[in-house]
Amino acid sequence: MAVESNMLDLGTRAPDFTLPDTVSGKNISLEDVKGEKATVVMFLCNHCPYVLHVNPEIVRLTGDYAAKGVGFVGISSNDVENYPEDSPEKMTTHAAEVGYTFPYLYDESQEVAKAYDAACTPDFYIFDADLKLVYRGRIDASRPARPSRPSNGIPLTGEDMRAALDAILAEKPVAVTQYPSMGCNIKWKED
Repeated sequence: MAVESNMLDLGTRAPDFTLPDTVSGKNISLEDVKGEKATVVMFLCNHCPYVLHVNPEIVRLTGDYAAKGVGFVGISSNDVENYPEDSPEKMTTHAAEVGYTFPYLYDESQEVAKAYDAACTPDFYIFDADLKLVYRGRIDASRPARPSRPSNGIPLTGEDMRAALDAILAEKPVAVTQYPSMGCNIKWKED
């Protein structure tokens, strides 16, 4: 089921976390991934067609901005009991196949996703050097093709996130008009 971001309030301080990295096997904290200029927190998963669609641009964004003082981290919070394709072991394989060069963390308790008010995969958050939220929402206006409908025909460029990151690096305000991300709902555990 496709859902949109909840659009956490701008100015919110990044909720802290320490989670296991499925790539390195180490526990990674927010402080570990914090960039000098900005930090991008991405809620991702292995199987969502929306994430699969944006993965090439996520890899390009990381390559283009990591050396400029932007930290990146991916977090998967899906219930792996009911969605075993999102298991930590498969996250490790997925990260290597896709080309993630950032930590890909597993949020087993789903508490981090709740703290960020994450709703979908992908869900993107950009925090400034002081870890204050300056951007949340979509990577760009492109959408993947689905069995029930074709792609919207807009190319994958990362335009929205690139504009926000470029503004931060130029020490200019990030545009306040921001659009929610759209993707598969986070697969919450049943209480």
